Amino acid sequence: MSRVVIKAEDISKQYRLGLVGTGTLRDDFKRWWYQVQGKEDPFLKIGEANDRSTKGDSDYVWSLQDINFEINQGDSVGIIGRNGAGKSTLLKILSQVTQPTKGKIYTKGRIASLLEVGTGFHPEMTGRENIYLNGAILGMRRYEITRKLDEIIAFSGVERYVDTPVKRYSSGMYVRLAFAVAAHLESEILIVDEVLAVGDADFQKKCLGKMNDVSKGDGRTVLFVSHNMAAVKSLCTKGIVLEHGLLTYSGLSEQAVSYYLKDGGSVTSNIYTFDKIFDTSIFKLNSILVKNKNRKLEDPILENETITLLTDIDFKTEVSRYSITYHLYNELGEAMFSIYDKDSKSNIQLGNNKLCFEIPPYFFQSGNYALSLFIVEDRRTAIFVEKDIFRFTVVDGGRDLGVYMGREPGYIRPQFRWSRL
Repeated sequence: MSRVVIKAEDISKQYRLGLVGTGTLRDDFKRWWYQVQGKEDPFLKIGEANDRSTKGDSDYVWSLQDINFEINQGDSVGIIGRNGAGKSTLLKILSQVTQPTKGKIYTKGRIASLLEVGTGFHPEMTGRENIYLNGAILGMRRYEITRKLDEIIAFSGVERYVDTPVKRYSSGMYVRLAFAVAAHLESEILIVDEVLAVGDADFQKKCLGKMNDVSKGDGRTVLFVSHNMAAVKSLCTKGIVLEHGLLTYSGLSEQAVSYYLKDGGSVTSNIYTFDKIFDTSIFKLNSILVKNKNRKLEDPILENETITLLTDIDFKTEVSRYSITYHLYNELGEAMFSIYDKDSKSNIQLGNNKLCFEIPPYFFQSGNYALSLFIVEDRRTAIFVEKDIFRFTVVDGGRDLGVYMGREPGYIRPQFRWSRL
């Protein structure tokens, strides 16, 4: 049975904008008197969600509100959300840098946290001296640091400058050294906040490998905040999605990333009808639909059945000069391939055209996908370009459990013919 090492119960954090305290001596005294009497703070009954896109009417903002979750030993958990969603505030509460306004947090074991670049570093001290200083702040004893010193320096990649004052370091060197100390602390819980955003590609790969070793090899718990969805999916087994200070999703990392990238889990239709939005002197785009070939339009799109994409478009002029191209992107915005109607000699005609192509079963893996539409003249000039004109979701259709070992890497899994020569 897994052991719970972090438990959050109704965690909330409230801030007052622009001022410390309530703003008046009378209200400060009122808050203190209520606390002495054991009554609820009257100022906790007011406040608004932390939505930075709206002006709001209250000076009180809930950075976090009623957060509940449990994390087991050995879990690697990605915490994702837009800027201002409350991710860093949650990590500061978990690291005991700040206290929640309401609720309780329970942790078991020593915590090593890397929340800010160079936290605990003294600019006048050398890198070597700061390793000892930062290690002590994180709870390491001197003999522990000495035992791991060479390993920390080698991992950081700043060996040549380790006896140079860190005020002369670049931000990348800062974060390399800080991460190296935190990652080598023998703690039960490692908390990392967007450290990969500063490092170069080589260091990012190194960090991911180290955190993967920490969580899977050493059985330690990792909490990882990042806007890099590929890193979250690669490193983490579970995911938590925050939106305006609220926990909106908690589950497997794959599903958490999909939920986040679908703008908070909004359900998309399998058909888009455009009315007169894309009506020009050359063409009028009526609709695009994606569905399984032998299923109803409202059914979910299954990966193990043929998928049909149908474009309903009217052409108003001589059509031999025009062609239709789709570019398909995965949920991380990476281009996967293009689809060109002339490859199949679709023979666009004057008037209404219903152009259809089929994607074979098991070509897609489950996930979110986006289509961009191009209408090209004379194979050279794009007269119409609409990015992300259509989004759709493919779900697992139920694979053979006797052979299914989990989701395969990548986004497509075309079927190839095997033979013995």
